[in-house]
Amino acid sequence: MLGEGIIKGMAETARNFVGSYYDSARLTTVEFPDDKIPAKENARNFPFLVFDGDDAMKGLRCVACQICEKECPPKCIYIIKDTVKKPDYIGKMQVQPKTFDIDISVCMSCQICVEVCPFEAIKMDTDFELSTVDRFGALLLDKHQLAKSNDYYHKLHPTEATEVDERLAAEKAKAEAKAKADAEAKAKAAAAAAAKANPPATAAPTK
Repeated sequence: MLGEGIIKGMAETARNFVGSYYDSARLTTVEFPDDKIPAKENARNFPFLVFDGDDAMKGLRCVACQICEKECPPKCIYIIKDTVKKPDYIGKMQVQPKTFDIDISVCMSCQICVEVCPFEAIKMDTDFELSTVDRFGALLLDKHQLAKSNDYYHKLHPTEATEVDERLAAEKAKAEAKAKADAEAKAKAAAAAAAKANPPATAAPTK
């Protein structure tokens, strides 16, 4: 029938229009900013830096490898690597960024920085209320402003954050097991070398 597709389309439009007055699933508008709809788990806006523990600077997962800076299409990430290692939140000596800035006035929210980071150190935020009268300085965020806890990451993206934590825990356990095995192998090799260098004395034969 000629025009059947148009009729079906109009009927669907009419059904949605009428349903929007009584179906709660279709009442999607709210009185913003007094009422806000929670962001979807896969929503994204601008990046933030994840830290573990209670100290944001000591707990930063970022090791200033600068991969995200090199891969960023609009070149909005600026990193300076610290010249000395510093203890992280568990006391391990770690390289950290001396400077880590993101110009969110240039950022295009492409998430490439997240995808290329090998340390799960940078993730996407969902905060979009970032209007300011200062279009330059206020939109250049430093590492103190970018640092957000792992708990915050879990609130935004619980499924992804749980998978990341499980993977990092598995990698840590594997590294610890390898380090333990290597240490045991070195100890055995050292003991064998010492035994070879200092063989036990044998009694002289009696006449």
